[in-house]
Amino acid sequence: MAVGVGATSAKTAKCGASSPRLRADAVRNRERIIAAARETMVEFGADVPFDEIARRAGVGNATLYRHFADRLELIHHVTLSVMSRTADQAESVLAEESDAFRALRRFVHAAVEEKIGALCPLLSDGVDRDHPDLLAARDRLEAAVEALMGAARDSGQLRTDIAVGDLMVAITQLTRPLPGSSCVDFDKFVHRHLQLFLDGLQAPARSELPGCAATLEDLRRRKP
Repeated sequence: MAVGVGATSAKTAKCGASSPRLRADAVRNRERIIAAARETMVEFGADVPFDEIARRAGVGNATLYRHFADRLELIHHVTLSVMSRTADQAESVLAEESDAFRALRRFVHAAVEEKIGALCPLLSDGVDRDHPDLLAARDRLEAAVEALMGAARDSGQLRTDIAVGDLMVAITQLTRPLPGSSCVDFDKFVHRHLQLFLDGLQAPARSELPGCAATLEDLRRRKP
């Protein structure tokens, strides 16, 4: 049985609350459910039946509902997982690479695999965007990407007229599903076009960009 995206539940409010420590097998099941939900929601959208998520995770429906009371709670944890994994990637490449722009390249190519563009629609009405857990994950991700771009900028390899928002727009747009079915192999072009985009980020700049650098605050600002 699938629960609609707009469904509300008093239990959803508990999605960031502390809970009893899970057994190791329960933790594994929970992680598999979140991974399967991310995969299926990228493929089919937020309305994917819970039956399909459970099947991909290799668990029964009862196990899924034992961990996540409704769809909004599951979306909350999928979003947290994606932001955490993306921040992990930014922090890792910065620590591992001596060349700051190579670190930025590695991060961008790794980040698109999270399919952020496809997951953006999950943050629809009904999802608490200001939940403390989501705010903390967002701040960590922003700080990690800022540090990555700052290192590349300080090394003189990254043009100075862009900000984190510009980078996230490119990653989001290149991972957003196209309407219709005529571009089923679109994914195979993503890394090629990312490389073109990254070449355009290198200093010295070859042109003057219109407008102002985009910040994440700009991207979060909603239309009145």
